[in-house]
Amino acid sequence: MNLSLKEVKTRKDLRKFIYYPASIHKNHDAWIPSIYPDDWKFFDPRKNKSFSYSDTVLLLASKNGKVVGRIMGLINNRYNEIHKENHARFAFMECEDQVDIAHSLLQYVENWARKKKMEKVIGPMGFSDKDPQGFLIEGFEHRAVLETACNHPYMVKLIENEGYEKKVDLIDYLIKVPDKMPELYTRIYSRLINNGGFKLVEFRTTKDIKRYIIPVLQLMNETYEKIYGYVPLTEKEMQEYAKRYLPILDPDFLKVVTKDEKVIGFVIAMPDLGKGLKKAKGRLFPIGILKILYYMKRTKHLVLLLGAIHSQYRGMGTDALIAVKILETAMKRGMTTIESHLILETNTNMNAEVIKAGGEKFKKFRIYSKNL
Repeated sequence: MNLSLKEVKTRKDLRKFIYYPASIHKNHDAWIPSIYPDDWKFFDPRKNKSFSYSDTVLLLASKNGKVVGRIMGLINNRYNEIHKENHARFAFMECEDQVDIAHSLLQYVENWARKKKMEKVIGPMGFSDKDPQGFLIEGFEHRAVLETACNHPYMVKLIENEGYEKKVDLIDYLIKVPDKMPELYTRIYSRLINNGGFKLVEFRTTKDIKRYIIPVLQLMNETYEKIYGYVPLTEKEMQEYAKRYLPILDPDFLKVVTKDEKVIGFVIAMPDLGKGLKKAKGRLFPIGILKILYYMKRTKHLVLLLGAIHSQYRGMGTDALIAVKILETAMKRGMTTIESHLILETNTNMNAEVIKAGGEKFKKFRIYSKNL
């Protein structure tokens, strides 16, 4: 069968690009679909501001008229300028277990990157570390969660066969919710609340959250500045993130710490919506959203999405303030497990904190690189 490659130029091609993973993962229990209405916005340059400072190419691979693979190539010019790099990226790669398909997709992106004077290709990695990143290399038996990669084991073999080597690994931890709050946490919490001038802000409604969203994202910009792959959000992107995620946030699982009325720490978690997404097949309407909400209310698994503490207040127990309230809410809501967000293996402090809290390595993801 002849393999053909085609750049995505039309809405029809984009539809094939967006929905292709559902066919390759049809019998893959661990996989969950994207929220497809979000995908349509994400891949629309008019609605996703990241396209405004990036060069991109979306590619479909076909055999006898059937789509057998996809990939996105991108160059984040803002990130390259900030970090003085000439690196391209590949992202959202999916294909059948065939060497010629993987080779053709990656070779196309590599040649595209060479023409743009790039020196290296990194991936899987999207516009920023907020997009799914890395290939899963350990923990294939565990179901994926929203905004994390899910791939068949053979993808690791295919990518390494093309000369890609490890750039960095990211660790995902599983934490068991205790029956009783650890005494150390409660002592630190009491000391900081009563004598430290810190305030722990909790929320009842989505409306209550609105005034804190931008300060939270501004703090994320400050604290994530040196994290590999992170690109500071612009004001417009902050508004987009708020608009995108606010409707599905559970107010119970947003905790904010302030001092002198300034946001100096936060965590955002979400009841796992994987089962609901699978039942809804990634579609919100007409009844998909009801299925997602139904299973979110019944899940025992909590997923940490984002968190940060201002550098000035680290090591002072601020993390314990947040941990106490997240654990309290998790226990109250009947949660039994918490899945951490992905943590760079090089972030020794964060890894140590999660392990100290009882976290056990659950999944591992790998970002690869190749010199051009």
